[in-house]
Amino acid sequence: MSLQPAIDIHTILKLLPHRYPFLLVDRVLELEPRKRIKALKNVTINEPFFQGHFPDFPVMPGVLIIEALAQTAALLTFSEEHDPDAIYYFAGIDAARFKRVVLPGDQLILSADFERERAGIYKFQVKATVNDELAAEANITCAVRVKSKS
Repeated sequence: MSLQPAIDIHTILKLLPHRYPFLLVDRVLELEPRKRIKALKNVTINEPFFQGHFPDFPVMPGVLIIEALAQTAALLTFSEEHDPDAIYYFAGIDAARFKRVVLPGDQLILSADFERERAGIYKFQVKATVNDELAAEANITCAVRVKSKS
């Protein structure tokens, strides 16, 4: 097992095209190329989605938890050499389950396990936890494509 050092926000910004308010990964904690990754998202009350979801009981939307997991999987894919013009598209989601709410102040631990890749289509098992308690899990499919320059 060859774990690489943690990836900080500066490297994440080089690897992912996402920016505020849609960048949902703060740091990579563990990385084993082509196998698994563990990252974190610090959830703060300053997140823009909390204004409307919900004003009297702020809860992180499940779709954003899944997006954070997809970004984590992208970091696993892009941790090795890749075309700088490549972009990562969310292509599918199966068996998504939400087990606990994610609240301001929580630290969301995001994990992705690589399953397979064929013709630029990647499959992962992903899960998000808070304090070792499962918050969400799913099987996701993502596609790597070169950005069209029109």
